[in-house]
Amino acid sequence: MTSATASEAKPSRVILAWGVHLFTASGAVIAAVTLQQLMAGHHASACLLMLAALAIDSLDGTLARRVGVAAVVPEIDGRRLDDIVDFLNYTVTPTVFMLAIGALPHWAWSAFPILASCYGFSQRQAKTDDDFFLGFPSYWNVVAIYVWLLGTSPAAATAWVVALALAVFVPLKYVYPSKLRVARGATLVLACAWGLLLVAALVLPERARPLRLAEVSLAFPIYYLALSAWLGGWFRAAR
Repeated sequence: MTSATASEAKPSRVILAWGVHLFTASGAVIAAVTLQQLMAGHHASACLLMLAALAIDSLDGTLARRVGVAAVVPEIDGRRLDDIVDFLNYTVTPTVFMLAIGALPHWAWSAFPILASCYGFSQRQAKTDDDFFLGFPSYWNVVAIYVWLLGTSPAAATAWVVALALAVFVPLKYVYPSKLRVARGATLVLACAWGLLLVAALVLPERARPLRLAEVSLAFPIYYLALSAWLGGWFRAAR
């Protein structure tokens, strides 16, 4: 879709642009409902909502670029809106989740993901000019879901949280899935399969456990890290 200024844009396109912003902002509502479900002790529902928020975040950037929201609604900073919602869904909500299920044995451990993510979200090169995340991109929602599904011990969960919090400060490039220039189609298919496996593990736990669907789904995070290492030049950076 060709770009247009706000004054030149058709009313239908303005409505679409505001709709995309509303779609992004709905992630904040999901964060609030996730916390409510968590307080009610509905852990599976909270995990499903975290996945729903992840799905919204995976789509809204592509929609925003298609509609050209920056030109049509210039008074709204879509990137800032996205960062606000992402900080809630990728950091605050999953950290509270891990505290609530006892994965973090003391509230002080929550300082690691939250403070590291404050740095990660606020650094100017959090997203590089060549469309990568710089440093571990605060996927604490994914960490929290696996900690619960796999029954990770508090000691192991805390060790992973501390290690990944430190990884935020290590300037390695991680793939930005919606802006992939290589293997984008394959990554999209694998990501959808990964999401479906997690949904099945959460909705049908009695059937999923014998099939080890949660463990099988770990293939995608491993693929993501391998792809990041390859495209992000981790080994060149190490040398």
